[in-house]
Amino acid sequence: MAKFVTAAEAVKQIKDGAILATSGFVGGLVPEAVLKEIQSSFKETGTPKDLTVIFAAGQGDGGERGLNHLGEEGLLRCVVGGHFNLTPRLGKLITENKVFAYNFPQGTISQWFRDIAGHRPGTITKVGLRTFVDPRQEGGKLNAGTTRDMVEVIHMNDEEWLWYKPWPIHVGIIRGTTADQDGNISMEEEIGTGEALSIAEAAHACGGIVIAQVKKAAVRGTLDPKDVKIPGVLVDYIVQSDATDHFMTWDYEFNPAFNGDLKVPVDSLTAMPLTNRKIIARRCAMELIPDAVVNLGIGMPEGVSSVASEEGINSMVLTTEAGTIGGVPAGGNSFGAATNAHAILDQPYQFDFYDGGGVDLAILGLAEADEHGNINVSKFKGRVAGCGGFINITQNSKKVIYCGTFTAGGLKETVQDGKLIITQEGQNKKFLKQVEQITFSGDYANSVGQPVLYVTERAVFKLTPDGMELIEIAPGIDREKDILAHMEFKPIINAVKLMDSRIFEDKPMGLQI
Repeated sequence: MAKFVTAAEAVKQIKDGAILATSGFVGGLVPEAVLKEIQSSFKETGTPKDLTVIFAAGQGDGGERGLNHLGEEGLLRCVVGGHFNLTPRLGKLITENKVFAYNFPQGTISQWFRDIAGHRPGTITKVGLRTFVDPRQEGGKLNAGTTRDMVEVIHMNDEEWLWYKPWPIHVGIIRGTTADQDGNISMEEEIGTGEALSIAEAAHACGGIVIAQVKKAAVRGTLDPKDVKIPGVLVDYIVQSDATDHFMTWDYEFNPAFNGDLKVPVDSLTAMPLTNRKIIARRCAMELIPDAVVNLGIGMPEGVSSVASEEGINSMVLTTEAGTIGGVPAGGNSFGAATNAHAILDQPYQFDFYDGGGVDLAILGLAEADEHGNINVSKFKGRVAGCGGFINITQNSKKVIYCGTFTAGGLKETVQDGKLIITQEGQNKKFLKQVEQITFSGDYANSVGQPVLYVTERAVFKLTPDGMELIEIAPGIDREKDILAHMEFKPIINAVKLMDSRIFEDKPMGLQI
């Protein structure tokens, strides 16, 4: 039977050198009270120390919360994670070579937890082939001190696969909403279920312990078994936390629209002004198909929703890596949640859906691209951002669009008389001879016949077996002066046409899909 204990009592069960797995997505499902206590215990007593932490999604706020609590020198020995932008304190340890560190695809880590739970030999998948995760490149290793290979290329049926090798899980740290006296846990006031069950099963299968943070306690036998997401047989210690350490997301203590308790009216999005952002979003929206299952990245791709609303397109189904299908995905510190979701899957199963080609169209940000069509979103000038779910999504979607401004850093543009006018060019080139790190492999995309577009406000490119081809130019743009002069390579140039003139008019385009 699980024991109700304080956070301090739970943390005393974590031995030096233990391998931890933690649940969470940005601020949702993050066991904040337990993570805070690990930090406090280490600073006060020097233990637990030399820990390894394994996590799938980014779990932090870009400051001090979430896994940032573990960013104390000596507390961690090794970090294995999917995304690091929200955990700068971990990033600092990595860049200073004070921990061993790996970055693997978010979805693959979540599935890996499930495979460890079933005593399978790690995870075998094509996800990551020919990217920086491939051991023939970097093997996901993040600094000079990390030398051990944890991914291996194997061959089955004359095909290449990546084998993500197994590790034991000594401690699973998860979060739910309510626990009864037998340790059964429901998750009725969370943004979803995440990878919590897989982590609990993995720790249990490895002979480890499971610490669950909840905010409510219930009498034995009062939870509806259909609501129990983590059975008590998997739970060893329960920490009932204060509300301040159990926000549904970093922005909301509780939002009933995020868990399906309340269906709220979603007003049409306000029409975007005619800027380069809208130009890009409009060109991307032209690629939508009826009833498409879509994944939109954060930032520039989010504008596609606004354009679709303005054009009366309401048939696309938006999804998030946290498990939501349908509804309106939240952004910022609530990313991972969705208002009025149609369904919310466990994170490993959402990535089964993604890896199986369930996404018709992925529209994601364009940070750096090179002449081979490779994309980098994971490492910039040595700073580790991490791939998150990017590799799972882009490698397996039926079609991929990368979008962003053509240059960055001070770029200023206007639209006049249906033409794009560059008033100040950006200082930083995005189309490079070679990206710093390959998060998306153009070579792999070509090998499987995946259509790929690169959409900017002034030019559109497509991936071909021979490299990137320039296929469209915005009205008012000079090909030599405004495009080729700001690229480190010359794209293939055949029949180049003007981008659709409706994109540059300050009225609805009348898109039909």
